[in-house]
Amino acid sequence: MSDANAGSGVEVFVAKKIITMNDGWPTCTAVAVKNGMILGVGSLETLKPWLKDGYTVNTTFKSKILVPGFIDPHMHPLIGGVAASLPCLAYYDQPNPYGKDHVGLKTKEAVKQKLVEYLKERKDDPNPLLCWGYDQIALGGHLDAEFFEFLDEIPEPWARKPVAIWDASMHYVYTNRSCIDFCEVTPERCLKAVPTGDIILKKGKPSGTFLGNHATGIILSKLVGVITTPAFNVAAMKRVIDLSVQNGLTCVSELGLGLMDLKAEMELFPAIFNDETCPVRCVAVVHQLALEAHTKSKEEAVTLVKKLHAEETPRFCFSGVKFFTDDAFVGLTMQLCGCPGYIDGHKGIWLTDPGETYTDKVEPYWKEGIQIHVHSNGDDAQNSTIQLLADLQARHPRFDHRFTFEHYGISTVAHARKLKALGACASVNIYYPHLRGELNENHIGTERSHMSSRLGTLLKYGVPTALHTDTPIAPPSPLGEMWVAVNRFGQSGAVLAPAERVSAEAALRMVTLDAAYLLKKDHLIGSIEAGKCADFTVLDQDPLTVPPAQINNIKIWGTVMSGVARKASTIHTWVPKIAMPPSKS
Repeated sequence: MSDANAGSGVEVFVAKKIITMNDGWPTCTAVAVKNGMILGVGSLETLKPWLKDGYTVNTTFKSKILVPGFIDPHMHPLIGGVAASLPCLAYYDQPNPYGKDHVGLKTKEAVKQKLVEYLKERKDDPNPLLCWGYDQIALGGHLDAEFFEFLDEIPEPWARKPVAIWDASMHYVYTNRSCIDFCEVTPERCLKAVPTGDIILKKGKPSGTFLGNHATGIILSKLVGVITTPAFNVAAMKRVIDLSVQNGLTCVSELGLGLMDLKAEMELFPAIFNDETCPVRCVAVVHQLALEAHTKSKEEAVTLVKKLHAEETPRFCFSGVKFFTDDAFVGLTMQLCGCPGYIDGHKGIWLTDPGETYTDKVEPYWKEGIQIHVHSNGDDAQNSTIQLLADLQARHPRFDHRFTFEHYGISTVAHARKLKALGACASVNIYYPHLRGELNENHIGTERSHMSSRLGTLLKYGVPTALHTDTPIAPPSPLGEMWVAVNRFGQSGAVLAPAERVSAEAALRMVTLDAAYLLKKDHLIGSIEAGKCADFTVLDQDPLTVPPAQINNIKIWGTVMSGVARKASTIHTWVPKIAMPPSKS
């Protein structure tokens, strides 16, 4: 580092190459920063007009590649962090930012053995055992209370405690009978939560199988409050943030603020992210059901959303309200069209019924100019969500609304064309083909399974598109997302639907500038250009020139966020200053 009459507060970062994502000035070797904002880009020579009053040259990255700070526009730092911090039963290996990774469990027998191990470890803990990560597609089906009867053969008292398994998609819960009793689950409660109660009742009694977000709430509303503590929740959030920083993210998101406790989260999130020592910024989208449970009317809910937007900061800001059309891609309860539907004939789950009533739910927010994000996985869900947007536009036409289809798992060319015509965006979980493409062949057919997350089609028809992980569904790894988008490797190494691959440059744009665009924050982040936040990801190699199959192997030095450089290896030095407050509701 050199000091050229420093005193102006201007710091010039120099690098082997800086990829700006600004079409007008795509690369450079130096970027001038002051007070966490970018003054200009170019070279030391072309930046001289900004350097007349003195400057500092930072050569730390002289042999590195800088790209705009990575952004994940759909993840869950709190509830995802809670799930990832629970005893793990995942089929796929799960990263641990602090040590040894979880090794995936490949059989139901391995799941049973791990459950016994966890119960023994917690034999003196009076609380129920809640685990996360079971994969019903990979391991051969849903579980019910009968699955847990193997514990009856163990004479120890710890084998009698309430046990629940939260599945990998976070849309299902499976319990033993002790847990059903602990959570005071009755047939009446089941039918109130899910009118089609047959999905959770067996011979008129709770079966221990709770499918869909509405059904899981019957169990999780009790268990999460019992098992988690303020300190646990803060540590869970830190876990996701630290993993994100290790993978080069400078901006995370919460696509469901309020899933646990909106009042508490509205205190927790700004306290964490507005702390200048926090290494990432966050964009939050408020969960519609949590929002309306917290307020007395739609009008009050809209007012609260506007208030949150008015009070946002560059470190913690908002991007509208989230709705749900259908259920899970991972567990295959998303809504598919009746022809061809699922091979075994089972039906998906609507989380919001299609039609005018859906439009009525969304209209109060839409007509007030609030951005709408919609969880929409299956092809029939795309039909419903497209109709929703068309109806909203007919009632109250809007420009630059950035209505966003979230996940966009199964779709057609016709869907992409309609998204374009309606001015919609797509935030796509690109891990679906990599993790599920081959698993789903016998459930939805090879071509639809392989063509999930159709990036190539979306780009062909001009739909603004970004990539996300929906952490903890997949780890927050933008280089991993790029690698899948460019190669579309399945678990076997085969290329799945090669026509849906995109270029490395397009994939990089989807985890930087286009991700910022979908969150309506592209005026602040997403590219390295004058007037934006000085957020950079520091790489050892150029993701646009390495062999495509090697993108996920690029080493990450760390990040620069608001002009402050942080090595990925120093995540332990950041300690949140806030404990999650108890709920006042």
